[in-house]
Amino acid sequence: MSEEIPQAFYRFDQNPNYLAARALEAELFGGGAVNPYFRMIEGLDGSTAIIAGRPYVNYASYNYLGLSGDPRVSAAAIAAIGRYGTSASASRVASGERPVHRELEAEIADFLGVEDAVAFVSGHATNVTVIGHLFGRKDLILHDSLIHNSIQQGCLLSGAKRVTFPHNDWETLDRILSQHRQNYERVLIVIEGVYSMDGDMPDLPRFVALRNKYKTFLMIDEAHSLGVVGGTGRGLCEYFNIAPGDVDLWMGTLSKTLAGCGGYIGGCQALVDYLRYTAPGFVFSVGMSPPDAAASLAALRLLRQEPERVARLQARCRRFLDLAKEAGLDTGHSRDSAVIPIIVGDSRLAIGLSQVLFDQGIFALPIVHPAVSARNARVRFFLTSQHSEAQIEATVACLADFVGRLELTAPTA
Repeated sequence: MSEEIPQAFYRFDQNPNYLAARALEAELFGGGAVNPYFRMIEGLDGSTAIIAGRPYVNYASYNYLGLSGDPRVSAAAIAAIGRYGTSASASRVASGERPVHRELEAEIADFLGVEDAVAFVSGHATNVTVIGHLFGRKDLILHDSLIHNSIQQGCLLSGAKRVTFPHNDWETLDRILSQHRQNYERVLIVIEGVYSMDGDMPDLPRFVALRNKYKTFLMIDEAHSLGVVGGTGRGLCEYFNIAPGDVDLWMGTLSKTLAGCGGYIGGCQALVDYLRYTAPGFVFSVGMSPPDAAASLAALRLLRQEPERVARLQARCRRFLDLAKEAGLDTGHSRDSAVIPIIVGDSRLAIGLSQVLFDQGIFALPIVHPAVSARNARVRFFLTSQHSEAQIEATVACLADFVGRLELTAPTA
C-alpha cells in the first residue's frame, strides 16, 4: 500500500514547491553570480555594517531613526533584563502583566492619538491573528494588490471572502463596494502606510471617505511609515491631517523605527479590550519579552523627544530620491518615504547590480521575481537618519555609473 504513495507526499526533498525553489535558485545564481542573501552582519546594523570584516554603507536595514543601538535604548533593555529576566515566559493573560508592557501600550496609544493599544510578540503574527480572528465567512476583506504577506495570511485564516483591488486604486475599490457591500455583514479595507517594495503611499482621505460611505472597517499597516512619515513621525494620519479615529485599526511593528521586536494594534477601547481577551495570537502566545518591550518604549520616547531625527531622515530621503531622478534612474512611484527602489527590469540584472555595488562597499539587496513581477526586478534602498549626504551622493553616483553597463555585469545563462 505505502509503495503506491508518491515520494512528494511524504518527503520534503521531493516536494514540488521545494524543487521549484531550487530550480529558481539555480537559474539566478548558476551562472556565477553570488547569492547576496543571508550575509552575516557583524555588530550594529544601521547606516553602516561590517560584513566579513569589511565596512559597508548599509541600505538593507529598517533601523530608520538609528534607535536600535542607541545607548539609551540598549540601557533600557539591559535594565529590564535585570528586573524581569529575558522572557515573559508565558501568555500575559495566563501569567500576569509586566508593567513595561502596559507602559509601552499606553505610550503607543498616546502617540497615535487613539484610546488604547495592545502589543503582540510578532509583527507578522499581529496581522495574521487579528484579521483571522475579527472576520469570518459572512464577511468581505478588500486589500491592495501589493499588500504584505501577513495580511494575506490573515485573510485566509479568517475564511472571509477576499478581493484584491489594483494598487492604490480607490476608484476601483469604490465600484467593488457599490456592487457587493450589501452582500456581507462586516467589510474590512486593508492598506499600508508605505508599501515596502515601492516606497509609495495611498491617498488616505479617499479611503477614509469610502470607509464612511459604505460603513466598513479600515485598517492601515504602518510598519514602514511610523517614525518616517508626517512632521513628527506619527504616520499617515499626520501626513494627511486625518483624525486618528477615522481609521479603525492602526497596525504597526516594533522592529523598525522602534528598535525592538513585535507588533501592535491601536484603536478604540472596545477593540483593544476584545483582542486582549480573545485574539489567539495574544491569549495563546507568550508575551513580548521584557527587554524588547523596554527597548521599544525607550525608542518611542526618544522619537517624541528628538523630532529632529525624523526631519533628518526625511531630508536624506529627499536627497537620495532627487539625485536618483536627476541621474535618470527609475525609482518607480517612491515618494516621501524611506524606501527607494532602483528598478532595472530583469532579475539577473538586479542581482548583477547588487553585486557590483557590494564590490564597491555598498550593501543593497536585489528584489527579484516572484517577489515582484518579472519586468520590475530592482535593488531596494532603505534610508536612515544616520546616512550622511556624502554617503548618499557617492551611492547615487555609483548607481548612475553602473546602471548603463548592467548588460556587461549581469551573469550569462
